[in-house]
Amino acid sequence: MNDKCLELNHRGLGPRGAAALAKSLMCNSSITQLSLEDNAVSGEGLVRLVEVLRGSRHITDLNLSNNSLGEVGAELICQMLLDNVSLLRIRLAHNEFNDRSARYFTEALSANFRVTLLDLSHNQFCEKGGEFLGQMLAANEGLQELNLSWNHIRMKGAIALSAGLRVNGMLKVMNLSYNGLANDGALALGEALRFNSSLLHLDISCNRISNEGARLLCKGLECNESLRVLQLARNPLTVEGATILLSSITRKPENRIEELDISNVLVNPQFLSLYEVASISRPGLHILFAGKQGFVAKKRQARPDPMKVIQDFLDERKLRLLDFFKNMDKDGNMSVPVSDFCRYIAVSTYRLYAA
Repeated sequence: MNDKCLELNHRGLGPRGAAALAKSLMCNSSITQLSLEDNAVSGEGLVRLVEVLRGSRHITDLNLSNNSLGEVGAELICQMLLDNVSLLRIRLAHNEFNDRSARYFTEALSANFRVTLLDLSHNQFCEKGGEFLGQMLAANEGLQELNLSWNHIRMKGAIALSAGLRVNGMLKVMNLSYNGLANDGALALGEALRFNSSLLHLDISCNRISNEGARLLCKGLECNESLRVLQLARNPLTVEGATILLSSITRKPENRIEELDISNVLVNPQFLSLYEVASISRPGLHILFAGKQGFVAKKRQARPDPMKVIQDFLDERKLRLLDFFKNMDKDGNMSVPVSDFCRYIAVSTYRLYAA
């Protein structure tokens, strides 16, 4: 702890500890950063904390990730946000928030424009949650960074979220990785990027977006003049999808993409030639890819099964496995420590070779 930051992560405070801490915070006006990650605070322990936060004018950073806050906790936090005037950055990952919880965040952040960073990753938002959060994006005028990774926002939820992004004029960083957006989500995001002029960084890694999804995304990407970083790693893309993306972001000089992450894709000479040509006019363009097809390191030859090596050795000499191990079991307790086994093999007259 220093004068401004109070970090009590992983301390097992529980509801009672959180209540005691809240009491001490009532008399403190110097702390600006409060981090209570992984403390099993739960909705019960949160009651006293939000009473303090509601009237706080100095705490700007709050981390309550991994505290099993649930729907009750979401409601308490969002009610507090309607009155709080100081919080700027809030981290609430791993808190079992569901679709009903999303509604509370929508109501709060459609009125609170002071919060600039919100981390809601690793929760349980699904289609309906995506619809609520899309409404929030459409109404909010303060958020600059939103992390919704590791949720279940797909289909109607992904479409609604993209619709909110389309009209949002403040958000700069959006993380939607590990959500299962699929090609329909890529299409909706492409449409959003056609009109959005504020987003700088979009992470849609691991979302089941195929080559067709990349093509649909590019329809809007070609018209976008603000995006700098696009992360598409761990999607089922091939060099075909990679080429579609590269062609799209280099077709118009107005496109501002500086980094494209397709780091699981193996490319071919045609892609590399296109990249080389693009680098002349776009020297700042950086593309992360897995390597070149035909130059993938060969897999190591599988090691033989040690037990099979021993058994083959014994079969060849007509020896029994029991006798083999009895020679090592000097105490007769029917067990051989690993260290003794290794030592015996090293000094034994037996020489084991794979067939």
